[in-house]
Amino acid sequence: MSGAAAAAVGLATFGAVALDVGWQIIRHGTVMAHEGAHAVFGSLFSRDVSGIELNSDATGGTMMNSGGCLGSLVIGFVGYVGPSLFGLGAAWLVHLGQSVTVLWLTLFLLAVLLVVLNRSYGIITVLVAGGLVFAIGRYASTGVQVVAAYAITWLLLLSGVRRVLEVGSGSDDGAKLTKLTHLPRLLWFLLWLAATVGAVAVGGEMLVMPA
Repeated sequence: MSGAAAAAVGLATFGAVALDVGWQIIRHGTVMAHEGAHAVFGSLFSRDVSGIELNSDATGGTMMNSGGCLGSLVIGFVGYVGPSLFGLGAAWLVHLGQSVTVLWLTLFLLAVLLVVLNRSYGIITVLVAGGLVFAIGRYASTGVQVVAAYAITWLLLLSGVRRVLEVGSGSDDGAKLTKLTHLPRLLWFLLWLAATVGAVAVGGEMLVMPA
């Protein structure tokens, strides 16, 4: 895909994320990435992840056992940059010309999420998202698959920023991090905002400047 076409997909995606009518749907995918990031890094720090809940109001929770301060700090911080991290990974694959791989990797991660998901509203949203990705990957033309991969990548990058702006400095994760470090919630909000905006800049450059 040309840089201009990639930018056009990004602009359309920005509109969907910025408008409330689109955000009401997209935010459910954002919370999947958020809680998925908690679970991934929890596993990396040898935590026992017992389940994930995804609620109808696009909130969620990841249940795991407690552990050391450093692990709790990283796990607590990574949630709100989770969509951005997944977006950067997808942008890197797209930049390497592996757009279709983004679809199948997304489907694999949704399947893993479904396995660890507790009985909650998220079962519906994960199945719907997975079914849509599978249908595109299995039945759509290559051109449609490429556009879908770009759209997923832009959605992850841009929704990370909107989610951080939406929760502001009053997030539960921010409260937990403040309790751990005694640093103000506003600082964590600014760090999350800087990280997600930076991810859009880096990932966007990879998307609009093909290798």
